Amino acid sequence: MNPSSLKKIWLSNIRGDVLAGLVVALALIPEAIAFSIIAGVDPKVGLYASFSMAVVIAFAGGRPGMISAATGAMALVMVTLVKDHGLQYLLVATLLTGVLQIGAGLLKDALKRFLQAQSIIAARALVVHAKDDQAVEFYRHFGFVPSPLDRYHLYLMTKDVQECLA
Repeated sequence: MNPSSLKKIWLSNIRGDVLAGLVVALALIPEAIAFSIIAGVDPKVGLYASFSMAVVIAFAGGRPGMISAATGAMALVMVTLVKDHGLQYLLVATLLTGVLQIGAGLLKDALKRFLQAQSIIAARALVVHAKDDQAVEFYRHFGFVPSPLDRYHLYLMTKDVQECLA
């Protein structure tokens, strides 16, 4: 991207962006304080976290209608974590939650690409090779069926994948 296109993107809607930023700031401050109190941590921690999240989203880019704030459900779940293990585990749990969400998004994208490719190459199933019995049970839990030829080869029919993504 050249500087003129960046300037056009960043400065094309200054009034709307400033208004949106004010609305988010006014809603985010009491929400961050309230959820910090619910989670049993110092309200400053919630304010720092919400500010950091807003700055990262502002520079990394968001989407219209994207929610990037704490939720009451997460605050309630974190109460026992903070009480039992302390504040240091809250950061690790938050990062792990983000990693799991990114992983789920990547998996969904990979499955959608598989479905697009399967129509071209006429694949009928998604096949995996489990390395041990524990992995076989993991795949079976998610609907994979063992092959009659080798119990470590499991498959999931493409119609089942399509139903999961619908």
